Amino acid sequence: MNGAPLQNATPVIKEVASHRESRNTDWDDEQVYDEVDAREVFDLIRDIKDPEHPHTLEELSVVQEELITCNDTENHIAVTFTPTIPHCSMATLIGLSIRVKLLRSVSNRFKVDIRITPGTHQSEDAINKQLGDKERVAAALENPQLLNMVNQCIYSVE
Repeated sequence: MNGAPLQNATPVIKEVASHRESRNTDWDDEQVYDEVDAREVFDLIRDIKDPEHPHTLEELSVVQEELITCNDTENHIAVTFTPTIPHCSMATLIGLSIRVKLLRSVSNRFKVDIRITPGTHQSEDAINKQLGDKERVAAALENPQLLNMVNQCIYSVE
């Protein structure tokens, strides 16, 4: 998307699942407690754009509902994502985009863990360490260029 040669010039694009339709009853009673579940988290992150391709993370199978766990009672959300290639230089940016989207979208009572699917990236340990370190994430988000790239991934509109 930035004019540089693509690392993965021909990514596999999958058919996306349908979005959940909202009903009036979804919004009619604020007194009812609704647990956060994997589908809800998936719906929040599925439309994040890949930083290299004009496709969503769902279309590229980078995020999948099956790789998301939520424990509402323990206030924990875990998202495992799968880069399209083992040497993807955008993996940290993708993980950061997922983290920022969730931090902006879910209650701050949740601890959010973002990790790479084991065995799918040559630098998974280093990237997982970066994504799990609050200070590194905060420092990354203080960089205006990096924050702009994250926002472009999160808020891209067709």
